[in-house]
Amino acid sequence: MTAEVKTTYTLFDHLLELRTRLLHAVVGVLVVFCCLIYFAQDIYQYMAQPLLATMPAGTQMIATDVASPFFAPFKLTIVLSAFIAMPYILYQVWAFVAPGLYKNEKRLIAPLMFGSTILFYSGIAFAYFIVFPVVFAFFNSVAPEGVTIATDISSYLDFILKLFFAFGAAFEIPVVIILLCWTGVTDPDSLRTKRPYVIVCAFIIGMLLTPPDIISQTMLAIPMLLLFELGVFIASFYHKPDEDIAEEEQQS
Repeated sequence: MTAEVKTTYTLFDHLLELRTRLLHAVVGVLVVFCCLIYFAQDIYQYMAQPLLATMPAGTQMIATDVASPFFAPFKLTIVLSAFIAMPYILYQVWAFVAPGLYKNEKRLIAPLMFGSTILFYSGIAFAYFIVFPVVFAFFNSVAPEGVTIATDISSYLDFILKLFFAFGAAFEIPVVIILLCWTGVTDPDSLRTKRPYVIVCAFIIGMLLTPPDIISQTMLAIPMLLLFELGVFIASFYHKPDEDIAEEEQQS
């Protein structure tokens, strides 16, 4: 009977592997960035459409800083490059952690990483196509009479990036719930009993992550609650029984 050969890695070997994976991820982002930089102005124009479409006639965005017309599209293109390269970045993460996972853990983590990417993109798309038109229309409608709306391009970029990250992160709730149930930290039944607290926390998180208005807060909290229910439902199929946890602890 052939004995299984196990390779032992030192801390230095792990650090070298981590450096290699990080370099690959950075190179992936740079490749996408080089392909997009020529279209930086067009990309910013597209991202500004939800605001421009709701601004009063005769108004436009402004640049209050000398370098803003260059740096705002440049910054947006860098962030967009990271978003587009996210599957490749996650692959590098997977390649680094996969050797240390059990076989059953690999079967779970691989689809979760794919699903987390889709959910993150879905959160960004939801913010751009659903939230932005409603929020900007509301902001422009409540402007005091005699106030000319002229949003700075850098301020607008910071605003939309904040919402992109907030909605992208919020849409990861099902992945977090599945992992918590799989590792035995909690279970679906326990999460269902905590539903009233989850509702309150969803609105508090929506208040902290979005601008100080009830519309964007609600439009983040409601998807979070729906995704919570989805995560609990899926976790019911992936929940690890107590005996499986005890067996893995004995093996380790």
